[in-house]
Amino acid sequence: MSERQQEDNKSEQPMRHGFTTGACATAAAKGALTMLITQQSVHAAEVWLPAGFAHTFELIEGDYTRDMAQIATIKDAGDDPDATHKAKIIATVTWKDGGGIELDGGVGVGRVTKPGLPVAVGEAAINPVPRRMLTRVAEEVLSEFGIASDRGVRIVISVPDGEEIAKKTLNARLGILGGISILGTRGVVVPFSTAAYKASVIQALQVAKASGCKHIALTTGGSSEKYAIKMNPELSEEAFIQMGDFVGFSLQHAKRLGMAKVSLVGMMGKFSKVAQGVMMVHSKSAPVDFAFLAQVAAEEGASLELQQAIMEANTASQAGDLAAEAGIGTFFNRLCEYACRHALTHIGGGITVETVLVTMKGEILGRAEAVG
Repeated sequence: MSERQQEDNKSEQPMRHGFTTGACATAAAKGALTMLITQQSVHAAEVWLPAGFAHTFELIEGDYTRDMAQIATIKDAGDDPDATHKAKIIATVTWKDGGGIELDGGVGVGRVTKPGLPVAVGEAAINPVPRRMLTRVAEEVLSEFGIASDRGVRIVISVPDGEEIAKKTLNARLGILGGISILGTRGVVVPFSTAAYKASVIQALQVAKASGCKHIALTTGGSSEKYAIKMNPELSEEAFIQMGDFVGFSLQHAKRLGMAKVSLVGMMGKFSKVAQGVMMVHSKSAPVDFAFLAQVAAEEGASLELQQAIMEANTASQAGDLAAEAGIGTFFNRLCEYACRHALTHIGGGITVETVLVTMKGEILGRAEAVG
């Protein structure tokens, strides 16, 4: 068997899913709280994940006293090239007066120092979904053991190697200092297989063509697809395709398969990159160009002060917020025009491209259309 055939066979094997830092932290917190209440060792914890199923995590290095319990789990990222793979996630739980669940980060968990992130400045970098998971599992355990409502708990999540691991991430650029973030929206890490994802995009485009679609909507993920469906109720379900980060690739194949019009629907983070001419918008492939965003704002009449603020923004979304707060709504339309222009240049024209920028809540920020 040739080396190429071996690689092809390897790539066809199913890739193993892993679990997020948020899911691991939740499992450790459940184990630690159970130990604190029962004063008995535990070695595993089952957690219900947002992805829609339960998983049992192995727990290690448990220790407890009457007032404190601590236990850890080792993160398994599956076949995903994740910087936090094999990281030790520790939960320390103590009682607190007055009821309620208090969450914080310990050693190796970053702290937010800049606005524009889903966690407030000064808070531990534990994202919203893991916060809900941690709070819910603590409430469930307290309820299960009949703990009085006036007895609360404090949960601290630590990652001993977190500060070192964070050097391999974008945390410092985002203003998250001192360690990693506790992340995850579904609890599961889905391996990033470029070949497999591109194949699924082509397949979806072929299905759209076979269904008679001439106008399709390409989105970067589930949320933007949901908003695209609301905007285009006249289109059949086959017309909506999640292209992920592969903007240029998807546009090329949409043209090849005879689509007359493509609507690109997405949010500031990825689409600000399309506007600057980047056609592969994965976070590791190209950074957001804040100088470009400031230039676009200047074209729409932004003050020098606003341009400087956009240059210093933490995220593309924050740059957009600054423009919106200043009343420069045309900033988003101009970004959409740039995105359309670059898209048509990339594929050599021949179709109509529409770009729609939306917020996380599905509100339309800007819109433009260009004919190639």
